[in-house]
Amino acid sequence: MTICIDEVIELLRAELGNADPVERRQIESELELALAEREIIEAEQDGRIDVEPPF
Repeated sequence: MTICIDEVIELLRAELGNADPVERRQIESELELALAEREIIEAEQDGRIDVEPPF
């Protein structure tokens, strides 16, 4: 089963509501990474960044 990045972000946000302080920090870090990954994916698709190696 494959999960798209938007589903990952949605699941992480849902987990934040039930997390204790230690889990919350870890989930926030994972959420930050997932949001950054989504931004990279969107930039590649929009042509804002080049996915080809520079050499």
